[in-house]
Amino acid sequence: MHTTDPARRRFLLRSAVAAAALPMLALVPHHALAAMPPLPVTNAQAKALHYIEDANKSDQATRKPDSFCDNCQFHIAATNGCSIFPGFSVAPKGWCSAWALKK
Repeated sequence: MHTTDPARRRFLLRSAVAAAALPMLALVPHHALAAMPPLPVTNAQAKALHYIEDANKSDQATRKPDSFCDNCQFHIAATNGCSIFPGFSVAPKGWCSAWALKK
């Protein structure tokens, strides 16, 4: 009678799962793998859209009292990114004039 080693079987199973998962890494956006730098307020697009890191300090008349980056439709919660400012993270309590309520 032939016996099998459970440790060997476990190793082979885990190796097969790992090998099958490797191609999935290509589907992960590269910006999600590394922390994005914060959006500098000196950025030309940030200036044009009146971006501010603390929305409560904004002097823009168009800003609504409860409008913040973290409740904007362009905010990407997983990375604190913003689709308006690709490659940068934004302050969750920040604001810009492109703000639109998340639905």
